[in-house]
Amino acid sequence: MKFRAASLVELHAFLGVCKAGTMRQAAEQLCVSQAAVSRAVLRLERRVGFPLFERSAQGVVPNAQAQALRARIEPSLVELERAFTDFTRTRTQRHTLRLSVVPTLGTRWLMPRLKAFQAQQPDINVELRQFRHNEDFQRDDVDVWIDLKRPGRRWPRGISAHYLLGRRITPVCTPGIAARLKTPASLLKETLLHHTNFPDNWRLWLAVAGVDADKLKLGNGFDLGHNLIVAASAGMGVAVLQPCLVERELASGELVQPFELRVSTGRGYHLCTRNAAGGSHVVNVFTRWLVEVARVDAD
Repeated sequence: MKFRAASLVELHAFLGVCKAGTMRQAAEQLCVSQAAVSRAVLRLERRVGFPLFERSAQGVVPNAQAQALRARIEPSLVELERAFTDFTRTRTQRHTLRLSVVPTLGTRWLMPRLKAFQAQQPDINVELRQFRHNEDFQRDDVDVWIDLKRPGRRWPRGISAHYLLGRRITPVCTPGIAARLKTPASLLKETLLHHTNFPDNWRLWLAVAGVDADKLKLGNGFDLGHNLIVAASAGMGVAVLQPCLVERELASGELVQPFELRVSTGRGYHLCTRNAAGGSHVVNVFTRWLVEVARVDAD
């Protein structure tokens, strides 16, 4: 296809002179030399076949034909500039996704994985917002939640909840304590550390393991999962929790699982989003990535 239109260089020079009134001022505004502007205007005049400016010592004045040409092309050039500016801004602009996540899961499971997400999606900036217990999902400062489904809890209308991981629990302890545990019943002789929000976790696990829990006596309680893990790592007793929260300790041997049995609590961590946010590109990209990553560790 043969293009009949003048080049953008010629058209920008032409409009620049029309607006500025002199070749010199047009050159300054276009950040080029005066000679370059003059040559571009001359090429355009040769292309259209007639002069476009009345030249004098005081400057140049667009003639009637130039004014008619300007009226035809200026709106298109302005729209072209706007389109290109919008496109490049979209391509380079960093988008923000605001996330609220259960603190222990966020610190111990999500944080080590976020670097991979940032490498895949450098234009998306994940901001962590304060986590609130008994979240009502009415906040306007959060786009995505990772929350724990508690006993009897129903997700509010307008919220989509997708199970990620962390439904099953198992005992963990230091290797020294594990050496004393010959059977699950041996746990009743140990200090059983627990999460104060879920005091029945031990009874649940022992029941599935076939241990009579009537003689169960809980030891120290902690209202943060992180503190429970630190206590177990320090040898204060045996904790029962989700393996996904102690990946580092299990990998290093600081903690071990004395028994292979993992018992479902029926809860677990869920990805929660507003139904109205389903069309958000940033939310969709992050949630697809999160679901895929969690699938590896889900149980």
